[in-house]
Amino acid sequence: MKRFLLTMTLLLILSIGTGCAVIGRGKDFRPIEENTLSQVTPGKTTAVDVVKLFGPPSQIVKLSNGNAYVYDRSLSKATGLWFVFVTFANYDTQYDRIVFFINNNDLVTHYGSSFKSNAASYGLPF
Repeated sequence: MKRFLLTMTLLLILSIGTGCAVIGRGKDFRPIEENTLSQVTPGKTTAVDVVKLFGPPSQIVKLSNGNAYVYDRSLSKATGLWFVFVTFANYDTQYDRIVFFINNNDLVTHYGSSFKSNAASYGLPF
């Protein structure tokens, strides 16, 4: 990280008068707390319980035997250098996702999850 900051500072100093450097970060509405999944028990947890724990889903998919509640969150990190005629940019977006499968009796049958948003990183744009 120190090497990255030193490189970015040096590039910024060299680009004064001929361009600029930008480092940015964008975060989706609210993170999904991975430890909250321990409160979900397939066969016992209801759709109402899921909404109370995680809020409204990003998407509801209608299935033949119920619904799937999809929760998506993302973390984006960007680095860019703008010179007179050339632009270099690096943009990394990683996602957290949980999908709950809910049967026609409004009970969670199973779920799947992936937590990758912490893997988003700044990087040199070339």
